[in-house]
Amino acid sequence: MHESNIEKIAVKTAVVTIILNLLLTVFKFIAGFLGHSLAMISDAIHSASDVFSTVIVIIGIKISAKAADKDHEFGHERYECVAAILLAVLLFATGCGIGYSGIVKIVDGSYKTAIRPDYLAMSAAIVSIVVKEGMFWYTYAAAKKTNSGALKADAWHHRSDALSSVGSLIGIVGAMCGVPVLDCVAAIVICLLILKAAVDIFIDAVNKMTDKACDAETENAIRQFVETCEGVKNVDSLMTRLFGNRIYVVLEIACDENLILKESHDIAEAVHEGVEKNFPPVKHVTVHVNPYKETEEKEEEETAD
Repeated sequence: MHESNIEKIAVKTAVVTIILNLLLTVFKFIAGFLGHSLAMISDAIHSASDVFSTVIVIIGIKISAKAADKDHEFGHERYECVAAILLAVLLFATGCGIGYSGIVKIVDGSYKTAIRPDYLAMSAAIVSIVVKEGMFWYTYAAAKKTNSGALKADAWHHRSDALSSVGSLIGIVGAMCGVPVLDCVAAIVICLLILKAAVDIFIDAVNKMTDKACDAETENAIRQFVETCEGVKNVDSLMTRLFGNRIYVVLEIACDENLILKESHDIAEAVHEGVEKNFPPVKHVTVHVNPYKETEEKEEEETAD
C-alpha cells in the first residue's frame, strides 16, 4: 500500500474516533452528574484522555509519512514508533490510576459511603461499552491494514476505556444492589489487563526502533521468492530489519560468474523490484551479486548424496 493511502486511512480513522470520543465524553459526564455516579464521571474523564491520545497518533502518522529529506535520508517512519511509545506510557499510567483508585477505596473503606447511582448511569455505562468496543475493532482493523503501531496502540486505548466502562457498570450495578466493593475489585482486574496491553505495545514499538529482524515466516517467503527469480543461482545471504512499520532487506545473491556486468545488474534489479512489488511492507531492498561457479553446484550435489 502506498504511503499516501496509508496516511489517509490512518488520519480518517483517527478523526472519526476523536469525534466519537468527544460526543461520548459529554454524554457520560452528563449521565454521571444526573445519575449520581462518580464512577461514570471518572469514566468520562478517561474518554477525554482518549482524545488527547488520538491527537498524538495523528501527529505521529503525519510526521512518519513525510518524504525523506537531507536530515532524514531513510525517511521518518520511526516517528510513528515514538507516538506508539508515548501512547503505551499513557495507557500504562491510565491502568495504574484505575488500579490505585480501586486499592485505595478498599483499604480506606470509602466504597461503603459511595452515592448509590441510578439507571441513567447504568445505561451510560452500557452505551460506552458498546461504542468503545466498536471503536476498538474499527481502529484495530485500520491498524492491521496499514501496519501502524500507533493506530494499534490507540485501538488498545479504546479497549481500555471499554474495560473501564465495564468496571463502571459492575460498580454501578453492585452499588444499586448493595455491594459497592465490586467496583473496586473490577478496577484492579481491569488495571492488570490494561498494563499488559501497554507493555506489549511498548515492546513492539521498541523492537521496530532497534533494527529487530522481521518474523521468520516473512523472511522465508522473501527467500523462496528470490530463489525463483530468473538468473538467481542461490541466495547466499538474507537480512531484514524493521524500520517503523516498514522493512528493509539486504540480499546477497549468486549469479553465473560468466555473465557480463549489465546482465548481473539486470538480474539484481529484477530481484529488487520483485521483492518490493510482492511484499508491500518492504520499503527498500539492497542486492549484492556474488559470482557462482558451476563447480559449486556439482560439489553441493555430491555433498547431498
